[in-house]
Amino acid sequence: MPGQSSKLRRPGPITPVSRSTPSPVDPEGVDVLMNFDPDPADLALSSIPGHETFDPRKHRFSEEELKPQPIMKKARKIQVPDDQKDEKYWNRRYKNNEAAKRSRDARRLKENQITVRAAFLEKENAVLRQEVANIRQELSRYRSILSKYESQHGTL
Repeated sequence: MPGQSSKLRRPGPITPVSRSTPSPVDPEGVDVLMNFDPDPADLALSSIPGHETFDPRKHRFSEEELKPQPIMKKARKIQVPDDQKDEKYWNRRYKNNEAAKRSRDARRLKENQITVRAAFLEKENAVLRQEVANIRQELSRYRSILSKYESQHGTL
């Protein structure tokens, strides 16, 4: 027939534009509504004095920071004879002791931050799991309603 398209249209449901697949959501941009009140003592132990308080809601650790550290064997102590303990020796001992203290404090701070962040993430995970359960229950209810509708009125 003249004026008609040569393409055949298959009958079937027409999907409205509003039912298209939603665009992906940036997980970093989603705020989960939940009550998380960490112990102030934990926050104090996770913060550097004189700096901004550690916020477990915002802080992100890199892959490198979360990697387990290798266990190193201690070197055998070498006793230095008293006659060789001069001013240079004591300066080196003092500097080494201070560096060791800074290292231990930094490690303890990082461990405390990771612990507080983990507690926050566990709480957030529980809230999200409950939200998913509620949404699945709601979806099941809607599917049931749709099924009843389709059994009475035919498919959409």
